[in-house]
Amino acid sequence: MSEYINNQTQRQEALKRVIRQLHEGKSVEEVKGEFAALLRDVGASEIAALEQALIDEGLPETEVKRLCDVHVAVFRESLEARRKPDTIPGHPVYTFLAENGAAGRVLDALQEALQALKAAPDAQRLAQARQRLQEMRQYEKHYLRKENILFPYLEKHGFSGPSAVMWAIHDDIRAGWKALDALLAAGPGDDPASFNARLDEVFVPLSTAIREMFYKEENILFPTALEMLSEEEWLEVRRHEPEIGTCYVEPGSQWPPQMAAAEAAPLPAEARAVTGDLLHLDTGSLTASEINRLLTHLPVDITYVDKEDTVRFFSQTRERIFPRSPAIIGRKVQKCHPPASLHRVQQILDDFRAGRRDEAEFWIQMRGRFIHIRYFAVRDEQGQYQGTLEVTQDITRLRTLEGERRLLDEDR
Repeated sequence: MSEYINNQTQRQEALKRVIRQLHEGKSVEEVKGEFAALLRDVGASEIAALEQALIDEGLPETEVKRLCDVHVAVFRESLEARRKPDTIPGHPVYTFLAENGAAGRVLDALQEALQALKAAPDAQRLAQARQRLQEMRQYEKHYLRKENILFPYLEKHGFSGPSAVMWAIHDDIRAGWKALDALLAAGPGDDPASFNARLDEVFVPLSTAIREMFYKEENILFPTALEMLSEEEWLEVRRHEPEIGTCYVEPGSQWPPQMAAAEAAPLPAEARAVTGDLLHLDTGSLTASEINRLLTHLPVDITYVDKEDTVRFFSQTRERIFPRSPAIIGRKVQKCHPPASLHRVQQILDDFRAGRRDEAEFWIQMRGRFIHIRYFAVRDEQGQYQGTLEVTQDITRLRTLEGERRLLDEDR
């Protein structure tokens, strides 16, 4: 056994040298030539563990992201020689893979529409390209399920660095969608040559990033997840999927088996509550069931993070502004935000904890809506920091109100 452990340790150290040499500037071919025998049978979970180990040792996630495609290029032959995950309709991985297949076709259609627009720019072709882009952007749900459902379960198994790198790439793709949308909204104007050049500038790296992510998911992320997550965890992932939804495809019904599905089904909130047990609050008493109803009927979304930065609760209102899944409960709040905005979140938490501020607010415009976001420090009677409350509200309609209304509509 000790010999096996030593061999495994030596193997991982050798693989680390492969990655370090890439980051030091050696080419893919140079590295493959030197480590050919070692690279012949590297598996997906081994690559994921390798990147995680390097991040744990101090290699910045941004640096891993920068050379992520190079890492894949080095290990590509080994990955392609291995059998792809064998799943059945209904399993979350099957759904992810089916979405990738559909997204690839949507991306092809978008590329064709852009080529037609470049060849003969007119209003009809411009409208067609914009429609194809909107279809492509439905793929957002795929990324949201990864970030808010799959990644939290992987993090419980120590797999956090590579998922953070993927999230950063998701954000690059989102930025590409946004840039392409703005470009198509402006149209070619009087300078179609410049417009065509700009289209290529935006679309080529965007398309490459999307297709490379297909590859990373199918050859690294999903095989690793299938090895790491238990059957019970996959059942929970499946149960959380409707919180965000799928794109292009409907999940199949062959998995989980009927008995497992019944066992995994959550109890209704009414059954989970302790019937008749009153919780005595500062200004009244309510049952757990009544508290749950009140929170789900709030006209705002709330999320509570405790003093250890752990997500403890979010309100499941009828129409959430930002997606939330029960999978984030127990997750560090830092893992629930895109890497690009993490420094702002951390600054707020640090300021709250140090007593430098008690509130922070932001407002953004999203899909035609005006969203107001506030963070409040939660303190005990002695003023000690106990956590953070996030309150998010769509105030689009509120911003249009003028004058007064003192009567109900039917009283007029």
